Amino acid sequence: MTVQPAGSEYPARLTIDYAEQHDRARTFLRVFMVIPIMIVLAVLTAGATQTVYDRSGEVVRHSTGGITAGLFVATLLMILFRQRYPRWWFDFALELTRFSTRVGAYFVLLTDQYPSTVEEQSVHLQLDYPDAERDLNRWLPLVKWLFAIPHLIVLSVLTVGAFFAVVMAWFAIMFTGQYPRGLFDFVVGVSRWWLRVQAYATLLVTDRYPPFSLT
Repeated sequence: MTVQPAGSEYPARLTIDYAEQHDRARTFLRVFMVIPIMIVLAVLTAGATQTVYDRSGEVVRHSTGGITAGLFVATLLMILFRQRYPRWWFDFALELTRFSTRVGAYFVLLTDQYPSTVEEQSVHLQLDYPDAERDLNRWLPLVKWLFAIPHLIVLSVLTVGAFFAVVMAWFAIMFTGQYPRGLFDFVVGVSRWWLRVQAYATLLVTDRYPPFSLT
């Protein structure tokens, strides 16, 4: 486990532009408007599901897979056995993470811009490409999930708080047309924290342990 040096920039970063005004009608209908792009994201990341039955009709095997899980396993194996992180794998993971983050930001009302599959829009996410031989320990991906557990415990609580923050923001927008800045910063902070843990534990782009911080 590598601890982040003091004062250095973490290799996974997220900022979202704050909008002074939000459209009340779009906010009111957000849960319906997000459905088409959610379907696109689900189709993009979903894997095949296979259920096998024996002669008596009992389920004997049920397997599911997805592109995100496959990318994680493939990256882990490449780092473990070859100490390589192919650039095109990284670029794909980066763009997929950016797209899913834009969809998430739209869903939780952080932006009124309908998520683009190409443009950055108001959601700015960056991951630094690692030098696998120099920056990544080939054995660490096997236990990163274990090191990430303290973060997941804290984030499970913060995510519940973020849910209520979004509900309060929805009512605030309905009455004032504004997303309270404190609530906005909190929800973005939780998203940023999730991104750093994802970069460390599943995207495997860094061995630097994520800070326990919303900023």
